[in-house]
Amino acid sequence: MPVSAATETKLREAMARLLAGEPLHTDGALTKENLAREAKVSHATVHRAEEILAEWDARVARPVLRTPGEVQRDETIADLRSRLREANTRATELQGKLDALATVTANLYYENLELKKKASARRQSRVTALPASGPWLE
Repeated sequence: MPVSAATETKLREAMARLLAGEPLHTDGALTKENLAREAKVSHATVHRAEEILAEWDARVARPVLRTPGEVQRDETIADLRSRLREANTRATELQGKLDALATVTANLYYENLELKKKASARRQSRVTALPASGPWLE
C-alpha cells in the first residue's frame, strides 16, 4: 500500500534535511528510524514508501564515517568500561574474602572466650585450701 502524496513530501523533505545535516527533530544520524521521526510519521509508514526507501538506501548505503576524535573517544570509553568491569570483579572477590575473614575472626573470638572461661574454671577448681596441719609442714 503506497503512501499519500503529502506523506511522500514529508519524507522527501525529512530526507533532504538529514542528508544536509540540518535535522529539526532528531540527532541527525542517518537511520530509517530518524527518517520517520524527522518526517513525523510512523516507522511502518516509512517502510510502505518503497520508492523513497530505495532512494534512501542508494544515498545512505555508505557506512557513517567517524572522525579520528570520535574513534579515539570510543576506544577510550571501551577501555575504561573494560577496566571498570575488571575492578568491579576484583572488588566483589575481595569483599567475599573480607566477609569470610570476618566470619572466621568472629568464630575465633567466641572460641577464645569459651577457652578462657574453661581455663578460669580449672584454675579455680585446682586452688583449694590446704589443711592447717599435715606432713608437709614438718
